[in-house]
Amino acid sequence: MKHESNYAFRQRLDQVHRTDRRDPRAEPVDGEVAIEEGWRIAVPQDASPYLLHVAADLQDYLFMSMGVSTLLVRQDALSGNMPGAIVLDAAPSTGALSMDDPTPLAPLSVSRSYRLQITPERVTVHGFDERGVAQACYYLEDLMNLRQGPFLSQGTQTREPVFSPRMVHSGWGIDQFPDAHLNAIAHAGFDAILVFVKGVNRTTTGFADLNDIIARAARHGLDVYLYSYITSRKHPDDPAAAAFYDSTYGDLMRAHPGARGVIFVGESCEFPSRDPHTTGKLRSERTPADTRPNPGWWPCSDYPDWLNLVKRIIRAQQPDADIVFWTYNWGWAPEDKRLELIAALPRDVSLQATFEMFENVERRGTPTRCVDYTVSFAGPGTYFASEARAAHERGLRLYTMSNTGGQTWDFGVVPYEPVPWQWARRHAALLQASQDWGLCGLMESHHMGWWPSVVTDLAKWAFWRPVTTAAEMIPRLAQRDFGPGAAAAMEAWEHWSEAIVDYVPTNEDQYGPFRVGPSYPLLLDAADIEFPAAEYAHFGRRILKTEYRPHDPDTVAGEIVCLQAMEARWSAGIDAMRRAVEAAPRHKGDEARRMLLLGEFIRCCVRTAIHVKQWWQLRQELDRCTGTAAAADVLDRLTAVGRSEIDNARDAIPLVDMDSRLGWEPSMEYMADRAHLEWKIAQVEQVLSRDIPARRLAGAAGTGKR
Repeated sequence: MKHESNYAFRQRLDQVHRTDRRDPRAEPVDGEVAIEEGWRIAVPQDASPYLLHVAADLQDYLFMSMGVSTLLVRQDALSGNMPGAIVLDAAPSTGALSMDDPTPLAPLSVSRSYRLQITPERVTVHGFDERGVAQACYYLEDLMNLRQGPFLSQGTQTREPVFSPRMVHSGWGIDQFPDAHLNAIAHAGFDAILVFVKGVNRTTTGFADLNDIIARAARHGLDVYLYSYITSRKHPDDPAAAAFYDSTYGDLMRAHPGARGVIFVGESCEFPSRDPHTTGKLRSERTPADTRPNPGWWPCSDYPDWLNLVKRIIRAQQPDADIVFWTYNWGWAPEDKRLELIAALPRDVSLQATFEMFENVERRGTPTRCVDYTVSFAGPGTYFASEARAAHERGLRLYTMSNTGGQTWDFGVVPYEPVPWQWARRHAALLQASQDWGLCGLMESHHMGWWPSVVTDLAKWAFWRPVTTAAEMIPRLAQRDFGPGAAAAMEAWEHWSEAIVDYVPTNEDQYGPFRVGPSYPLLLDAADIEFPAAEYAHFGRRILKTEYRPHDPDTVAGEIVCLQAMEARWSAGIDAMRRAVEAAPRHKGDEARRMLLLGEFIRCCVRTAIHVKQWWQLRQELDRCTGTAAAADVLDRLTAVGRSEIDNARDAIPLVDMDSRLGWEPSMEYMADRAHLEWKIAQVEQVLSRDIPARRLAGAAGTGKR
């Protein structure tokens, strides 16, 4: 593997059809059809540009991933004496299983559903619609990837999606969607993308041609949801409210009529509510003396009035727009207030609740809370369950923020969390919620984006009927990616999937050491420090707190025990993954090694969190010291922790050098690349060489108390 410059990961992300998929030793077995040189991919005479794109994509896959050249033709060009063909048909099929079995097949009835009929000389793809044809072609790719050769088992399969929409933010860059990335999103089974909007052709990063994004997304079978960052300055009862919102949301939908829907979440769409439980002011206008929550953080009784007004304005321009109301910010509030709001919502909107948030959990006897996104708790949480039941009783469409794009705030600057068995538990819980409460739509990432991985592959198999279990899929994915190293890879995944349960998902950790990993500073006397961040970043350092302050000092020791147990189990997984990489065939080596690098980087993040907590404990002990000797001993221990953390940051440097995706996150940009790690090392070196000696010289054991 070569060192990568910053953003070089995008070149890998753009390669939808990988060249390491075929095993040159693989041969077809009885009952399999071999797609060979000279086969045709046949499209209808009146094939749309979208269907032609789908056919060309399959042709490219066969050439790039399987080394097979095929010809793209119209269906009337097929004749009996030609080689085999893959025939694409967007008309729903009610054909027979075979000439020997005339039993009619049930008609396809769900968008994106499809039927495959595979015989020795013909693979026929029937889609409920053109998007169904596309998903069938991607499924053929998945089957051949798993088989590691252009071989398909004969027979008939009918499949349909469990969830729609499956929404995802860009993993390429905040609100950036080059065609190759849109293609990757479609291949991963998502059917919608999310774009932040501040107004007409305005995203969080400035101007963007939103209609171009909408049109290009449609060419890949993807809808576009506009995630609102538009300021709501009028109460719905204000006489000027209708005109105001027509000048915002009305203008937005007039300019971008192709958008599928609009996402509203409290912190981004709060308005001057008159609910007495709140300040009644926007966050930017609050006064410190008023300790009530802002309207964006409370289930205000007048949200239904606001939503009805904005809904009418949006649907005047886009009658079937999906209006999604997300309760993320007030899941902590009393259940009766939250359910009163749901009972008053208009019935023609979609309710979204986050799957795992606000759940109180216990780790090795230490209480903690899922304050934000985490996979350490599979879910569902009590908050989600309460709102899901209420939505189901009212007949509201129910969505959830599931994070099943593979990333949460457990680790802020990694592409995904390689804990497939834990993700499988999340998938199973989501499927159960679909049965119990009618859960039908998923938001699968926030601005941390997503990355094609074993995690998204596992979700794709889980979220289609008939559902394929993790017990069946994980061994097949390990074999695909590691060949002879599959058993060791599975051992690593099992260790990591158990280790993540010891993770501590506190707000202070997720906005602190876990947000940026081993580049997080250690401070002795300073109250804060200017963490370097790109000026063009959407959030940059604004979602990072560089001075660690635990929410409950009494739990810090227990949290360290949990994270030390996590580190030990995670290290066992690294040892197993190292064996998997050594056993993997050469053509799979680079991607196999990247999973090892990811595992090692996550361990660096865990070690940083442990050191930050130990450092905080020692600072408190230093402040309590009453004698010079006692203070000197604490300073010695602080120095030892600082040295260990410097070594940890140095260990991370070759990891981020080899994989440029490590240390980066779309909304923060680079926060733990080589430059940031070297900055952190220099910062801690300065504390050890200047600040601690100054404390020793001063002999001020009781000064600088915090």
